[in-house]
Amino acid sequence: MTYSGAVKVGGPAEVHELTDLMISKVAVGAMNNNAYLLRCRATGEQLLIDAAAEPGTLLRLIGDDGIASVVTTHRHGDHWQALDEVVAATGARTYAGRYDAEGIPVPTDVLVDDDDTVRVGRVTLTARHLVGHTPGSIALVYDDPHGAPHLFTGDCLFPGGVGNTHKDPDAFASLLHDVETKLFDQLPDETWVYPGHGHDTTLGDERPQLPLWRARGW
Repeated sequence: MTYSGAVKVGGPAEVHELTDLMISKVAVGAMNNNAYLLRCRATGEQLLIDAAAEPGTLLRLIGDDGIASVVTTHRHGDHWQALDEVVAATGARTYAGRYDAEGIPVPTDVLVDDDDTVRVGRVTLTARHLVGHTPGSIALVYDDPHGAPHLFTGDCLFPGGVGNTHKDPDAFASLLHDVETKLFDQLPDETWVYPGHGHDTTLGDERPQLPLWRARGW
């Protein structure tokens, strides 16, 4: 089946099959959060991005092979409601941005800084520290050697805008700056974007809107 990224709570996962990596996307919880299961095709090792809610749903998605690690993109509670139960069931290492870890009630094993790497089997993800939605939000970039990059943005970039900065102009300016300089300026238009809620997009679809976002202030 062709991957669309359109998932709904209670519905099946969608699977994006790449040459070296399989990405399964599922929607969970009252806030329609996205969780992403990454599986290295060479080794079978798995990594979960955002144990947001519904631990039973996530553990069924993970399956008997378990996960080696789980990355929390930021400190907001809707992104870690299932983290404690998923870690207890799998023994996974926990990763989070250095400046958000203190706001996550499950201990963080690995503090992530800008440009740090996180591995799943033979696949490498590179962290981008983005300040504004929270102090320590991280996005993860998979620079696919066989095609376009793939970008997991948490709540920092969505179709139609950056994440919520609660009408704080300084926070908005910071987040827009980081998204522009660390994502749009460094990655091509073909980059596939997987956000923390809702539908996927590409950087090419969003790039023409950057002046509008700056002018409107959100």
